[in-house]
Amino acid sequence: MENERFPNEESLDPEDWKAFRGLAHRMLDDMLDNQQHVRQRPVWQPVPPEVKAFLKQPLPLEPQPHEQVYEDFLHYVLPYPLGNPHPRFWGWVMGNGTPFAAMAELLAATMNPNMGGAEHAANYVEAQVIDWLKEMFGYPAGASGLLVSGASMANLVGLTVARNTLAGYDIRTQGLRAGPRQMVLYASQEVHSCVHKAVELLGLGRDALRLIRVNEAYEMDLDALQQAIAADRSAGLQPFCVVGTSGTVNTGAIDDLQGIAEICRNEGLWFHVDGAIGAVAILSPEVGSCVEGVHLCDSLALDLHKWMYMPFEAGCVLVRSEKDHRMAFSLTPEYLAHADRGLASGPVWFSDYGVQLSRNFRALKVWFSIKENGSLKFGRMVEQNISQAQYLAKLVDDTTVLERIAPVSLNIVCFRFNPGGKSNEELNEINQELLIQLHESGIAAPSYTTLDGNYVLRVAITNHRSKKEDFVLLVRTVVEIGLQLIDHPKMIG
Repeated sequence: MENERFPNEESLDPEDWKAFRGLAHRMLDDMLDNQQHVRQRPVWQPVPPEVKAFLKQPLPLEPQPHEQVYEDFLHYVLPYPLGNPHPRFWGWVMGNGTPFAAMAELLAATMNPNMGGAEHAANYVEAQVIDWLKEMFGYPAGASGLLVSGASMANLVGLTVARNTLAGYDIRTQGLRAGPRQMVLYASQEVHSCVHKAVELLGLGRDALRLIRVNEAYEMDLDALQQAIAADRSAGLQPFCVVGTSGTVNTGAIDDLQGIAEICRNEGLWFHVDGAIGAVAILSPEVGSCVEGVHLCDSLALDLHKWMYMPFEAGCVLVRSEKDHRMAFSLTPEYLAHADRGLASGPVWFSDYGVQLSRNFRALKVWFSIKENGSLKFGRMVEQNISQAQYLAKLVDDTTVLERIAPVSLNIVCFRFNPGGKSNEELNEINQELLIQLHESGIAAPSYTTLDGNYVLRVAITNHRSKKEDFVLLVRTVVEIGLQLIDHPKMIG
């Protein structure tokens, strides 16, 4: 009876492979054209109401032709991107991606392996990528690692290992309530919000995260750290971890990693580093000393889609102790039992080192990118972006109506339009409107932050396509918009 219902069994493969192949070649050419000529487009433009309406259509019940689906993409999706592939995108901290890595994504999706484990070549690619990253950051060959979606997950994994390792009892079985003392950890006031989230998800509660004051360079004050640890011990609490930041999101400041490592060693604490923004500076012989000490940490969170310019998603966590890493996550029921031979064998099952069992082949784009460029070229790109940040800082300093608000520690420049004669509240309003108009112009896309009550434009340069002429255009446009706003104050708000 069941066979009578399906006399002609269906598949999801194309019915006409020749026609589909032609469309696929067109799609590839269109996307390569899009990458090659990205500078000719606006960085960003608002999504029109008609596009938003189209993208709220109800669920399709019947198949649509491939050609029509692709035309809908070209008309309603592609023209309205976030904009980060553009050479004048400097918002938040985002890389651009590269054409070769994009091709790797196509290959990976076509292979479509599950990277949880088993014996297949893709797992060996990820293992090699992790070995390369360990070598880059001075980790021992026996250390552990895992490719993840980004630094948010990498920080969660690293802090999970820290909590479980130093709890002093079987926290996976007994839970936090069995602990004799409240566990607490430390980070600077400038630490990224994903660390707050990780602490919440680990059940510690946000109050367990002690935020240590920073100095004038926005780096963690180590005297204050020592005092906080001592106070918590005196109060009967259990310090277990310090989170150092290698490149804060606001200003790019780098904590004294060597100093934190020494404190952790003396106090018996886990040393974790959020290196999402600045850790890759270690690839530069010229500026790598600014992250001196990153190799001393017990765990390290990385974002390869930031300053290594890879397509999203590409993050990594490295853990010095493979045993501690595996013990924090390994759970192998019978249906996932590892074998000595056959498909279910293999030396590494990555599902033993993180939350996910189903994982995509993100390692391939990392493998392609590192082989295509080599670590030395990545180091030169880092130096180029830092040089561009210094160049922008000088442009700002040489302009009478712009004011730089923070030191340029790495690749982030924070400044505002300030013609003089305005209150801080007025300046904040002017700069908020200025940034919106700058985005709407399509010329450039920095983001913003607030430093000591000052609303500032924040340029984070993790862009391999930017040139000095782009920063000249940015400064000129900011000045033009700012002067228009003070000439026409009704435009504000």
